[in-house]
Amino acid sequence: MYYRGNKGLLLTILFLLGLGVVQVYSSSFIFAIESRADGLYFFRKQLLYALIGLFTIVTTMNIPWKYFERYGIFIWLGSFGLLALTFVPGIAIKAGGAHRWVGLPLGQRLEPAEFLKYSLPFLMAFFISKPMKILGIYKWPLFFLIAGPCLFLLLKQPDFGSFVICSLILLAMAFSFGLKWKYLLGGIVAALPAVYFLIVNVPYRYARVVSFLDPWSDAENKGFQIIQSMLSYYSGGVSGVGLGQGQGKLFFLPEAHTDFTLSVLAEEMGFIGFFLVLFLFGFIIFKGFQIILHTENVFAKAVGVGVVSAFSMSVLINSGVTLGLFPTKGLSLPFLSYGGSSLVATCFGLGVLLNIDRMTHNSQLEKNFLGI
Repeated sequence: MYYRGNKGLLLTILFLLGLGVVQVYSSSFIFAIESRADGLYFFRKQLLYALIGLFTIVTTMNIPWKYFERYGIFIWLGSFGLLALTFVPGIAIKAGGAHRWVGLPLGQRLEPAEFLKYSLPFLMAFFISKPMKILGIYKWPLFFLIAGPCLFLLLKQPDFGSFVICSLILLAMAFSFGLKWKYLLGGIVAALPAVYFLIVNVPYRYARVVSFLDPWSDAENKGFQIIQSMLSYYSGGVSGVGLGQGQGKLFFLPEAHTDFTLSVLAEEMGFIGFFLVLFLFGFIIFKGFQIILHTENVFAKAVGVGVVSAFSMSVLINSGVTLGLFPTKGLSLPFLSYGGSSLVATCFGLGVLLNIDRMTHNSQLEKNFLGI
């Protein structure tokens, strides 16, 4: 279907979608042979996820925007319901002490937190776009209170990384639509003791912070991941060792096809490939902000802020972890990490952004036609 809108943004998204399939093949082949006796196991699944993601983009960007305005809140309700199912015995899948997945037919599983990141903006946009002058100064406390159950369930799973991203989405949307600096900073300062408590009183989180500050103090255990990630970056140099030739993924770098796939890419494609990928991510974020500024629809503007915030925070935190700028956390990199939930959710979010762009473009054409 012909797309009237920013074709550069659409082509960039499609390019990253294809690059992600290639990256999963390169980063998972050896691991798949050893763990599944099939080198193409993860590649085939990611290819299927990419096709579902492509279908999601095409479908989402062509839904009339009025339906998102009317029924968008149900997208959030569906995600919240799935999140609650992660605590239901017989449906939930528990791994590593965390309740983050819901079992699906044919042995598949779904991670609701990934969809929550891109559905939470619909709840907040519904709240923001409605005139609520009667609430006065209580508007923003109510804003965060409504989203509170989502954040609580993320902590209970536990999924601290998704909790942080969803909290940042809420803060970005609140600040963009009227929350004053003094209240924003006051809220952050007030939350610091709680964040400190959540880190210090949970041994594995505290250990991650300690290893982040000095990974060489426990190089064979807690600091192993980040040290191997840094070695992969170093080995890649400027031009890389070549696609498929990286050594870090040969059981030196844990989670090479998921959390640390950017380190594998940097080793195989070098600084040039690493810079190109970050440039493309930055291009999507930049175009996202342009779309937000150009649309006159308040609901669409609010959703756009949430979607761009979710995408940019995912890129920032994952790349920061692999570079040793943040403590290690199990967060995937959009498009390039293996995983169906993350990929399809990202495609949905960016499909919504393309929809806003299309709506704005069509509205402008109508105004030009009418001479307004």
